[in-house]
Amino acid sequence: QVQLVESGGGLVQAGGSLRLSCAASGTTFNINAMGWYRQAPGKQRELVARITRGNSTQYADSVKGRFTISRDNAKNTVYLQMNSLKPEDPAVYYCNVNIWSGFHYWGRGTQVTVSS
Repeated sequence: QVQLVESGGGLVQAGGSLRLSCAASGTTFNINAMGWYRQAPGKQRELVARITRGNSTQYADSVKGRFTISRDNAKNTVYLQMNSLKPEDPAVYYCNVNIWSGFHYWGRGTQVTVSS
């Protein structure tokens, strides 16, 4: 199994930056894609960004040009650099990892709050 631990969440002002990290441990050699989802109160969980083993990326339209996802396979860690944060960005951000079989693992989430 894969265990995920997120870090880097917190309170920032609008226009500020934050970097989230998610470290995977356990049976990590089967990891394929890694990504970040978010869920705001009363909203559905949505994909923010995703990156494959081959570094192909996918972003939600709302964050394109502002967020950057990256990964360090040697450290089994995925990052989300968030710049120019907006009032609509606050949410609980969840790390997601899927293995080659298609099974998904989730982190417990980290809170991102943006103040105006």
